[in-house]
Amino acid sequence: MIMSEARPVNYRGLMKKVEQVVAAMDRDEDVAATIPSLLEIIIDKFRDELGIYGGRLYQRRGHYYVLQATFGEAKEVPKGLKVPISYRPIQLLMENGTVYMDAEDPEIDRNLESQLGVQRFAAIEVGNEEYVLAFDVASGYDRDDILFSLGILRHSVNQKIRRDRMEGIFEQARKIQASILPKRVPEYGDFDIFGRSEPIEGVGGDYFDYIPVTEKIFGLAIADVSGHGLPAALQVRDIYMGLRMGLARDFKIVRTVERMNKIIHKSTLTSRFVSMFYGELELNGVFIYVNAGHPPPFHVTADGTVRYLEEGGPVLGPLPDASYQRGFVIMKPGDMLVFYTDGICETQGRDENGRQIGEYGLERLVEVAREHQGETAREVVDAIFASVESFSRQAPPDDDRTAMVVSHPVIDTSVTQAFPRPVL
Repeated sequence: MIMSEARPVNYRGLMKKVEQVVAAMDRDEDVAATIPSLLEIIIDKFRDELGIYGGRLYQRRGHYYVLQATFGEAKEVPKGLKVPISYRPIQLLMENGTVYMDAEDPEIDRNLESQLGVQRFAAIEVGNEEYVLAFDVASGYDRDDILFSLGILRHSVNQKIRRDRMEGIFEQARKIQASILPKRVPEYGDFDIFGRSEPIEGVGGDYFDYIPVTEKIFGLAIADVSGHGLPAALQVRDIYMGLRMGLARDFKIVRTVERMNKIIHKSTLTSRFVSMFYGELELNGVFIYVNAGHPPPFHVTADGTVRYLEEGGPVLGPLPDASYQRGFVIMKPGDMLVFYTDGICETQGRDENGRQIGEYGLERLVEVAREHQGETAREVVDAIFASVESFSRQAPPDDDRTAMVVSHPVIDTSVTQAFPRPVL
């Protein structure tokens, strides 16, 4: 054990070493690898400044902290030694996050500390009380300096653990959302269908879906959960499951939407306000729909006439007993349906100096759709996104953006007319 005379602390140098430890910790990608390496780095960096010369790593197992490993010049003790959470130093550690004690303190168990070979120690808890990092400390060093430095390190390592765990949750949410959003362009009769969604974070609260109900009925859905990020993405998963389960049970459109409204109303998730539009397209062009408080999709006829699809009821969630009505339109050759979320229309425009000039708005969206009518559904969707990005001058979006287009192309009969079927 290294002994040291008391001396003034170089706080500038101390903080620099704290920063070095945090930087080294951030380079570790795995939390399980971070904790042991953190102990080794602390012993190496703070031996001179704080008198830390050894350490022990404990992990919580029920009502005990179980020794996992020893480091530096700490006495070698077999793994598996248990320290009950009722032990007073552990209780103080849980209350304060850090603790410093020596062999003269009446609240320590001298038999236990003798078994560990400890005269004085400092400790921190990390990972929401999952781990305890205990350090052997030489005499002659200031208690407050030790607790101050270890407190900063504890805060930093807890931030990393929370960040790593959240990244793991986000990765799971990304996988879930990737499995939910359509991967292929659907084929349904003579119709051309394409959708695109761009979240502002790794996962988002926008959703669109293609649902083959029967051979003659094709479901189309678009929804927007209030907020964005992980809570919204989890709510999207519930909408996806609820909608498909309702349709699989042969529920009618209105009943399916009303049941989903009740489910979302009872949800314990952060976001309980969902706008959704769901419709069913038949091979003959009949499109029956319910609009649950969603920005109204619009039907553009071959001659450019626009009709907004507004029949339905309120957003899902706030009112448990909300009722909904059906609407319908008939898709004819040359017609088009355009679906979108408010992240499209509410995009803020900017001038050449970067100043805001107002929202993109529904009128611009309709104008772009008309300009590209007759093109493929993919080309119309791409034109919408290009127009929005140009209007905002590629500024980072404030909300998730989603658009979906269904077109009923005019069938070119010139070939069959040029080569008429022979009369038999």
